[in-house]
This record gives sequence, C-alpha cells and structure tokens, in this order.
Amino acid sequence: MSLYPHPFSAAYWRDAARELRDLRKLTFAALMIALCVVLGHIPSVPLFGGAKITWGFLARALCALVCGPVLGVVFGFSEDILSFFLTGGGGYPFFPGYTLTTMLGVLIYALFLYRAELNIRRVFLAKLLTNIQNVVLGSLWSAILYGKAWSVMAAGSFWKNLIMLPFQTALLVVLFAALLPALRRAGLVPRQMVGKLRW
Repeated sequence: MSLYPHPFSAAYWRDAARELRDLRKLTFAALMIALCVVLGHIPSVPLFGGAKITWGFLARALCALVCGPVLGVVFGFSEDILSFFLTGGGGYPFFPGYTLTTMLGVLIYALFLYRAELNIRRVFLAKLLTNIQNVVLGSLWSAILYGKAWSVMAAGSFWKNLIMLPFQTALLVVLFAALLPALRRAGLVPRQMVGKLRW
C-alpha cells in the first residue's frame, strides 16, 4: 500500500474504490458501525458553554483512516441509518439531511487521513473542517425542522464546536497513535504510517 501526499490523483481514487472489494475493509467498516452504536450509549462529557463531547466521531474517523473516502461514504450512510433505527433516534425524527452530514463528515476525514502521512496538523484540519460542516449543515437542518433562523442556530453551534475542537483533536491523536501499530501489523494501513504523530 502506498501513501499519497494529497487525494488529487487517479491512483488515490483507484485504491479507494478497491476498498469496496476488500473483505477485511468491509468487515472493519461493519465493526465500526457496531462501535458507533455502542459509543452512542456512552454518556457524553459536558464541557462549558453547552458544549459536550460525544464519542461516535472516533469510530467514524478511524473508519475513514482505514477504509478511505469511497467505502467511507458507504459506511457513513449505513451507520447513520442503522444507528437511527437501532436506537430510535433519541426521540428525534428521521431527517435525511443528518445522513448527508454524516457521509460528508466521513468523506472529509478520509480525504485528510486515508493513505496519508499522519501528523497532528492534518488531524486538526480534518476535525476543523468536519466541525465547520456540522455548524453550517447542522444549523440548516435545524432551521428547516424547527423553523428557527439559521443565523441563530449557527451562532450557538459555532461556539460549541469551537470549544469541542481541541478536545476532539487530542482524542483523535491519542487514538491514532495507540492503534496505528496494530493496524500496520494487521495490514489495514500502509507500513509507512507511523504510530507517533508529530506536528
């Protein structure tokens, strides 16, 4: 397996598309769906300003790192639908916009993390962009569903996502650093990926 400096090459996307036929990667994606459901039952950790840390993003980012953008988007769709119906949606109605948000979030993670030379800056940028997406699209879906002004929803969501960003980035860095050696030995990521992430 090769590393790529960026996702803007035909070879990158050919490798990403091949993951759809890799039984090990399909199995890993299925395990990450199960893990998302389990993590959804773990209580969130309140921070301040109404922000709180939930845990599903860890499994989504890990799946993106291992499985890439093509299988990752399929995973995002499947995980959101299955999680909703297995958990009852937590009292919220089903809305396809949230499924799109999950799929795009996994895609962003994959574009930064899949077959890449990992470092803290790359992890931070991936999380930053997913949080921006959550603010923009999440506020749009809430405005549509609840009839509130997008700007009002976005303002509150912006501060919460900003507060969560350093904590989420730190959790991802710790998770990747801990798991990369095992993922390399299992042949799920390229051998060139290092377990010690630097800035």
